[in-house]
This record gives sequence, structure tokens and C-alpha cells, in this order.
Amino acid sequence: MRDVVVVGGGHNGLVAACDLARAGLDVLVLEQAGTLGGGTRTDELVPGYRFDLHAVAHNLVQATDLVDDLGLAEVGLEYVAMDPFSVAVGEDGAIVRFCRDVDATVASIAAVAPADADRYRAWMRDAMPLVDLFRAGLDGRPRARQLPGLARSAAQALRRNGGPLGIAELLASPYGRVLRERLATDRVRGPVAAFAAHASASPGAPGSALFALWQAFYHQVGQWHPVGGSQALTDALARRLALLGGEARTGARVVRIARGDRVSGVELADGTWVAARCVVTAVDPRPALLELLDPPLDGPVGDRLRAAHRGNAVQLLVLLAVDRLPAYPGARPGDHAGLQSFVDALGPLGDGFAQAEAGRLPDDPVPTYLFTPSALDPRLAPPGRHTVYLACPCAPARLRGGWSAAREAFADRMVDTVERRAPGFRASIVDRVVRTPEDMAAELSWPGAHPMHLDVSLDQLGPLRPTRALAGHRTPVAGLFVTGAGTAPVGGVSGAPGRAAARAVLRSWGR
Repeated sequence: MRDVVVVGGGHNGLVAACDLARAGLDVLVLEQAGTLGGGTRTDELVPGYRFDLHAVAHNLVQATDLVDDLGLAEVGLEYVAMDPFSVAVGEDGAIVRFCRDVDATVASIAAVAPADADRYRAWMRDAMPLVDLFRAGLDGRPRARQLPGLARSAAQALRRNGGPLGIAELLASPYGRVLRERLATDRVRGPVAAFAAHASASPGAPGSALFALWQAFYHQVGQWHPVGGSQALTDALARRLALLGGEARTGARVVRIARGDRVSGVELADGTWVAARCVVTAVDPRPALLELLDPPLDGPVGDRLRAAHRGNAVQLLVLLAVDRLPAYPGARPGDHAGLQSFVDALGPLGDGFAQAEAGRLPDDPVPTYLFTPSALDPRLAPPGRHTVYLACPCAPARLRGGWSAAREAFADRMVDTVERRAPGFRASIVDRVVRTPEDMAAELSWPGAHPMHLDVSLDQLGPLRPTRALAGHRTPVAGLFVTGAGTAPVGGVSGAPGRAAARAVLRSWGR
């Protein structure tokens, strides 16, 4: 009998496994796919070209001590800063560069949208203390030495944002409203909204203001590329787990989590039974507790989990092998380091989300952004060649008529969006792989193809994620715990849910 079985080998499952193995427990990770990683995978989809399949830039994990605490650099993990973290390229060739340094960003804004230079600086000043408070929740309870700084940030946040009522109003607002209030031009609103849309939230969604405020987080922490692609984080965690005495198996699909008064183990698709004193699910909490668990979770806790929600607007990817980087007129060295945004205004982005929720494709211009990871990491492509990660943040998970007939034409439209800003881009394409929401849902067993499993909305965030009863990572079933992108405190590449689940397990063991 194993001490702990972790169902799911994504980065949160691996983080939990590492922390539990370090505490001396016998830990086994079971991953259904042939490769560990889940949303942090990198594969050679075109000979010689390696692509991130989901997550492409890491920032949340940089706001925690996880990388240092687990000694991941010692087992091969290396990060490179993406600075500028974002570059907005307009159809007219105008470029706005968003750098870690606020002053450098303001100078770039002043050259293209002078009305927004001082407004952006003032907005970042007001947002910084709020982001300080949000960041504190990533590592669980703040340490004693952090409390004086957090108290100062709380006082500044209240003073700069209209007191408690002003902050409540702000956090309840759509991020489109916040951007219209704080900024004067779409030149700056559009690219900020492109980043905010990563949360699969429309600019008109009530309670989505946090995603625009997160712009201040990028100035604090930046965006980071893991050398070798997102798989590098997965591989480092797997190596650390092995060194700590834990085990991970791939191609091991769990079809049942058995329980009576307490959990007793898991059954695999091939009939193998693995007895365990404790099970941690690191997959979408709804299928984990309502389908895999036998008998499933019931009563009010099960009902509230069943009612947890996710929208129909998710991400579609076009992964391109190219013979040169996009040639933006007026580009400077470094402009290919981070996200390259082609969202010129809030209107088309909001329309795209509305259409996706209705099961339809966005109109032109298609809200689009791209990353060129090989600009920072040449090992991802053959010499002189590059990889392009082209994404639409508001593609419908469920498309009327299905994706099979629409995938290639929609990918062509996304490429056209880049071509208008980088003439010759289409001619640079050597090969491409289109990854629709249907593809991603089938490959990873992600219902609705939602990378966060559930919407990151105010009612499903922090101590309410996925529900208030389950936010502590314990379940009503003794020995059964939950982690993953759909659990507290938030989704994304942070490892925080994995660490929090491990702490909950250890507390239950009296450690």
C-alpha cells in the first residue's frame, strides 16, 4: 500500500508529490498521458521544432519561493527574462513596448499615445499595492516578516483606490470598464486587454478587473521563459521527485477512486488496483469528485461543485515553424522577447468573447497574439529557424457545426492578422499545427478545453476555489484531497495549489 497516490502528472501534481516525498511519505504519481506535464508540456510537433502545447510563459511561479525551495535549478531548470514582456504592434506599424521598468514603458507610450503616458504611470502606482496583497496569497499564509510590508500595502491600496468601498467597486467591475476609466486610448487599452484575456474572461465580465490590475504584477515580477520550453519545469520536478524517492508512471489512466468511509485506492484502465492511504487528485475537480470517485461526492458539497462554472471562450493555437521572425516595420532588437499583441481595441475583443459564448467564431479582426520562444531559446528550432505560438484567446470550445470543417480557415484568418502587421510573414511559414479546443480537450481530458478547469471569477477564486467547502484542498472523504488549476488559490503556472494540497495532507498526518 502506498502512502499517497497523486492522480495527474501536471506541474501541480508533481509539486504536491515532491513536498510529500520530501516529508518522508511513499508517493506515486499516475499520469494518463505518455508524458508528464499536463498543461506544461513541450513536444516536437514538426521535425526539429519544439512547441509549448499550452502554457508558454511563466510568471506566477516566479512570485513564489517554489523554484528555490525545491532546488529546481540544481536539477536543470533555467529561466530567461522576457523583457519587454509585451509589445503591441498596430496595423499602422506603431509599436508600444511594455517593459519591466515602468519608466521605460511610459516613455514608449509617450511616443505613440502621449495622452496615456501619465495616466498609465498613475494607474500602475495605484495598482501596485493591490497586487502586493494578491501576491501574498500565492504562498499561503504570509510569514511574520512579511506582515509589516503587507500592512503598508493595505494602507496604500485603501488610500489610492477610494477606501474599502472604492476597492469593492473596483474588484466588482469588468476590466473593460477599468481600462476605459484609467486609460484614454485603445493604443494602450488593447494590449493590456490582450493580457487580461489570458484568464478566458471578456472585457465586459463583471468582477474581472483583477485581470487588468495584474498588469502591475508583470512590472513587479516579469514574464519568464523556461529554457527548453514549459516541459523544462515538468522535467525538473520529475527529477526532483525521483531524487526524493517518489515515483511517477505515465500511461496510467485512473478510472476509479474507491472509497467507503475513507479513500482506499485507485483502479487503472488496465484493471490494476493501487491501494493507498491517501489520494490527491491533480485534475479537474468536477470529474475527479463527481465521476472518478466511487461513489461520487453528494450532498450540498457535491451540489455546489456541480454548479461551478466555466465559459465557452477558450484558446485556440496555431503552432508555426518559420524561417524567420515576424518582420514588424520599426521593430527593435528584443521586440520578439515576450508577447506580441495584435489587439487594437476593446470592442473586437469583447465581440469575440460574446460570439464564442454563442458557439460562433470571432469576426475579423481576430483577437490574436503570439510568442516567439525561439528568439530567446535557439534550441527550440533548427539553426536560423524559429517557432511561433499564435493564439486566439476567445475561440469557442463548443463550435456550432464542429471544428473539423472550420479549423484550417480560422487558422488562415489568424495568420492574416499577423501578415497585416508583418508583411511576408505568411511566406516565412515552413509548417504548421492547428490545435483546436476539441483537440486539447481530448488530449488532456480537459472538459471544455479550459486550461484553468473553471473560470477564474471572483466567486471561484482564492478561498472560494473551486467552492468554499473545498478551498482547503480537503474533501468530506477521509484521505481524499484535491489540487490542480481548478483549486485554490488560482490556476496558471504557479504550483501554489500543489503546495497547498501537500500541506493539507501533512496536517492530516500530524506533520
